[in-house]
Amino acid sequence: MSSANASSPDMLRTRLALGLVIGPSKVFEKVLTRIQQVAAYDVSVLISGETGTGKEVCARAIHYLSKHASRAFVPVNCGAIPADLMESELFGHERGAFTGAHAPHEGLVRMAEGGTLFLDEIDSLPPHAQVKLLRFLQEGEYRPVGANKFHKANLRVLAASNRDLADAVARGDMREDLFYRLNVVPVQMPSLRERPEDIPYLARHFLERAARHFEKTPLNFGRETLDLMINYAWPGNVRELEHVVQRAALLCRDGKVRPGDLELPLTKPKPVEPFQQAKERTVRAFERDYLTRVLAVNGGNISQAAKCAGKHRRVFFELIRKHQIDAARYRPG
Repeated sequence: MSSANASSPDMLRTRLALGLVIGPSKVFEKVLTRIQQVAAYDVSVLISGETGTGKEVCARAIHYLSKHASRAFVPVNCGAIPADLMESELFGHERGAFTGAHAPHEGLVRMAEGGTLFLDEIDSLPPHAQVKLLRFLQEGEYRPVGANKFHKANLRVLAASNRDLADAVARGDMREDLFYRLNVVPVQMPSLRERPEDIPYLARHFLERAARHFEKTPLNFGRETLDLMINYAWPGNVRELEHVVQRAALLCRDGKVRPGDLELPLTKPKPVEPFQQAKERTVRAFERDYLTRVLAVNGGNISQAAKCAGKHRRVFFELIRKHQIDAARYRPG
């Protein structure tokens, strides 16, 4: 493609000015092509890939190449929001809607109006929030907590996860209808292990940026240093590479980054916890997960949920009390 073509990968890199959108590998060129294909259309995109592969960068690329580019890009880490505050954070709340709601809150959906809402770690959404999000995606409207009327929304929703969401659906961790609603167009971000030929390009970019930041004379890598980086596994992917190069730029002498300046970490196996402790932790996690899912499916009705679970109502009630689960949270409306 010509560099004058606004849809070419080179022009995409230039226009976005995003350091992670770098590399000549075929596998990464496929990602750039997919970004260009979906950016112009308001379809849901589910971005998957290991931690540190640049999922948010991919989402920003889609946003900046879309008709929403002039409006806000609002990233949300779903895993960082407490479950009981998720609905309020997403859709806002009215003053007095709950204890501590001393002032109205507009919510992230309202902040992203006209632009793009990026839901990272979408697999962290609790069941009741999945129900609310699904309704929002289907109807294009939402109701702040404590409000009496619905609000229309005009924005694009992108989602991402470092887990296999098809497996999450199979396990019951994610609603199947929500998965299909989000996964209209999938984008798989490759790991650095899958694109080793891109490592020198990324490393040099990060090195140049670090040299400017630290106000050091131009820096460069020796051949042995580049070979070491190309052959390293990079479990943290592009993010780890960036941090390692930044540290090396700070520590290196006489303008040349040597292998020792990288200080690549040694991988240590995690300690194995005692069998009984691991079993108890796993059982607790299973019980809580199962109870929240069966309550969500049955709209918070304890009697129906108990019947669905094959438990006596009293036994089921004791279980949800043991795990401090509020069944009312899963009731519609």
